[in-house]
Amino acid sequence: MSKGKIRVGILFGGKSGEHEVSLVSAASIMRAIDRDRFEVCPIGITKEGRWLTTGDPMQALQAGTAMPPQLQRRAQVDETTLTPASADARDLIPGTRYEGIPRIDVAFPVLHGPYGEDGTMQGLLELADIPYVGAGVLGSALGMDKIAMKAAFAQHDLPIVPFLALKRKDWERDPEAMLDRVAARFGYPCFVKPANLGSSVGITKAHDRDELRAALALAAAYDRKMLAEESIDAREIECSVLGNDDPIASVPGEVIPSREFYDYAAKYVDEDSELLIPAPIGDERTRQVRELAVRAFLALDLAGMARVDFFLERGTDRLYLNEVNTIPGFTSISMYPKLWAASGVSYTELITRLIELALERHADKQRSRTSY
Repeated sequence: MSKGKIRVGILFGGKSGEHEVSLVSAASIMRAIDRDRFEVCPIGITKEGRWLTTGDPMQALQAGTAMPPQLQRRAQVDETTLTPASADARDLIPGTRYEGIPRIDVAFPVLHGPYGEDGTMQGLLELADIPYVGAGVLGSALGMDKIAMKAAFAQHDLPIVPFLALKRKDWERDPEAMLDRVAARFGYPCFVKPANLGSSVGITKAHDRDELRAALALAAAYDRKMLAEESIDAREIECSVLGNDDPIASVPGEVIPSREFYDYAAKYVDEDSELLIPAPIGDERTRQVRELAVRAFLALDLAGMARVDFFLERGTDRLYLNEVNTIPGFTSISMYPKLWAASGVSYTELITRLIELALERHADKQRSRTSY
């Protein structure tokens, strides 16, 4: 640490279809973090997996990325407030030689999607014995893989929408058979998703066989595993969770998407989607959402943070778990921090609490015996 401050390594970018969103989230965190308590050290990762620690990693990644202007504006950060990596050229991971990567006290991965949110980065940080914000290896892996996540939810008797697990190899081997299988199970419209992406990347709502064909081809381009889901007429409700072993839930919010569903453009580009906070769903339904959000968090053995997404079916008023995001968006229009702000936790305070939870969890793990 320097001058009593905790050195926080903000990791962003990464080998993921959510690379651009990661830059925006990281920039927001770097702008809002409490500079009296924390020293920020930016660590960028290119789409090829190269780590950038000198100069301005954020600017370097933006220069190599075709970002929509709306996202590019939100990814600006004052580089004069950042700690240059060259200020401390000791190794990030003891025993390895990554020149220019600084020693950090705690890592804050803001790596949405594969190779950052799926347990891989968490495993690296565990091996390096570095405290880090967010879920551990198992929770991150479960939270990233929608098929494994839904299996865990079903095991804990949590309500989920009917789905089919699909494989890219089966699609490539016999696409007509897969089209027949999905159509017979769900009819139209239905949803198709890659199993291991977030931010609605690669998700399609298919209204007929031609659209279903294109949807499966798109999902297969992103992942070897895919899933098809029944389409239900539902309101989209989200709830933020914060904590480790005793998590708490925020007030829920409702998303009114600017498009037919809350896709990537509706989330990050259009700026026309509406967020209703708190969600106008009544006291009893609010209580149920918060309770289910905490149960989902605990079912996946999560830590730190998660945004839990629900469907509230119109007509029946049934509540379904959609998915959990273990590194939810932290952009200026992201639901996770907005829900906590409405619950009395400011953006800066939220970042501080997440870092404290990371250090708390790491200290608790150090209590476990490693010899017999």
